[in-house]
Amino acid sequence: MPHTFYAPDVTLPTYTLPEDESKHAVRVLRLGAGDAVTLVNGRGSVYEAQVEAADAKRCRLRVVREQLVPGRPYQVHVAVAPTKNLDRMEWFVEKAVEIGVDTLTFLRCARSERRELKLDRLEKIAISALKQSGQAWLPTLTELTDFARFLPTTPSETTFIAHLEDGERTPLARVAAAGSACCILIGPEGDFTPQEIAAAFARGIRPVTLGASRLRTETAALAALHTAHVVRELL
Repeated sequence: MPHTFYAPDVTLPTYTLPEDESKHAVRVLRLGAGDAVTLVNGRGSVYEAQVEAADAKRCRLRVVREQLVPGRPYQVHVAVAPTKNLDRMEWFVEKAVEIGVDTLTFLRCARSERRELKLDRLEKIAISALKQSGQAWLPTLTELTDFARFLPTTPSETTFIAHLEDGERTPLARVAAAGSACCILIGPEGDFTPQEIAAAFARGIRPVTLGASRLRTETAALAALHTAHVVRELL
């Protein structure tokens, strides 16, 4: 299988890899003239190409075929409070991209232990997962956003909040396919506060459960994402 490179700015009929990718292609992968490679732009386009000039600083490719991969007929958005341990959030981003997610929003909640977040590292992990899993669409990663500011930006009829407070909650599997999109809110390790839950309810956002077990933040976010896909496949 040809090696895949992320190329958000593909030019036709030739494209030159950035210096870091050129070095990787020529010195690490040992690609030479005539070798086949795949380019993805993260917006649905996949390109078959061949190495035309195997230069470690400016590896030039010739694009021979372009294919447009349609997006899913539905959108899945996960809004999650990042964990204090960033390794766990990096793991989640990698797995979420592999499974397939359209938007990842990072929430700053009252009980959040991580108050700042730099997207550079997470974006690189997302791109790597995109290439490894053969995906054509790179999800949108949104900067850390205050919970109160995020609530008005998401449609309440297709947004659900997974919390651990007492009260009636509907299994996510029963409602995730209600519209052409869904957004699931996952709180920090200490859960959403009662005030945050009340604010979500006030906007018409419905409470859901992911099962009987108490899940870690990144596990809950991944379980929610997978559930949203499975219920669609069963329709």
